[in-house]
Amino acid sequence: MAINWFPGHMHKARKEIKKVMPQMDLLIEVVDARIPFSSENPLVPALRGDTPLIKVLNKRDLADPEVTAEWQAWLEKERGVRAVTLTHNQRAEALDILRLAGEMTPSHDRQKSALRVMILGIPNVGKSTLINTLAGRPAAKTGNEPAVTRAQQVIKLPDNILLYDTPGFLWPKLSPEACGYRLAVSGAIRSAVIDFEDVALFAADYLLQAYPDAVMERYQLDQRPRDGLALMDAIAEKRRFFSRGGIPDLHKVAEVLLTELRAGKLGRISLETPAMIEEETRAYEAARAEEEASNAARKKK
Repeated sequence: MAINWFPGHMHKARKEIKKVMPQMDLLIEVVDARIPFSSENPLVPALRGDTPLIKVLNKRDLADPEVTAEWQAWLEKERGVRAVTLTHNQRAEALDILRLAGEMTPSHDRQKSALRVMILGIPNVGKSTLINTLAGRPAAKTGNEPAVTRAQQVIKLPDNILLYDTPGFLWPKLSPEACGYRLAVSGAIRSAVIDFEDVALFAADYLLQAYPDAVMERYQLDQRPRDGLALMDAIAEKRRFFSRGGIPDLHKVAEVLLTELRAGKLGRISLETPAMIEEETRAYEAARAEEEASNAARKKK
């Protein structure tokens, strides 16, 4: 599935971030705990240099706890990175992020100058909610639809911290391809630009492979379907989602499956693991190298 969702305000945001990031003392990137790799912004490693980075794996309550622990260890292999988990309405945990920010910038004297912190996060990962929790007031707009934040703003926090909020944005090309699917499954991409049935089929195939018991329990299935399409047909049968002629209404099934998955009604589910990402990345890079070599060979002819 090729998704190219890059509104004009997102292009502007990318330029602003590139300009301002070198002035920051610390970065906070909010990612979805269910998809820590797919929901990260590739501009961060490309631009941050040696700036300390706190990775906040948000929506911990929706993710598989064992897989989340794997992600924390995997992310912290990178120099200057700390990974913490968070769920909504946990103000004490959120404020611990500010304490950690102080630990990661020990040489900065906040009596002389403010600690400049940039917070980033793609749409719908909970960045604005975290900002409001840290500020103790509604300082950032929140909403269920992606891309609510449109302009950069600076928010003054306790202990002489300036928090630079940035618009949530996706990058022009979502690669590897599976990352785009996972973002769509999680709700990070506007519904208007995705094919519900295609995305739900991806989710159904994955769930059967990684969490078959959760799927069978949720939809009261006696036998494990052979593949994602068979699962969607079985859900249609159980929920009586049929169109004229008794044909399974797969669009209705897709809406229900994605809605219930996003709401955690199938249990705590992670959509990717570090091992999966390493394998996919190797395959993607190998395919790109082969394509470049093929293009180079054609040019020589």
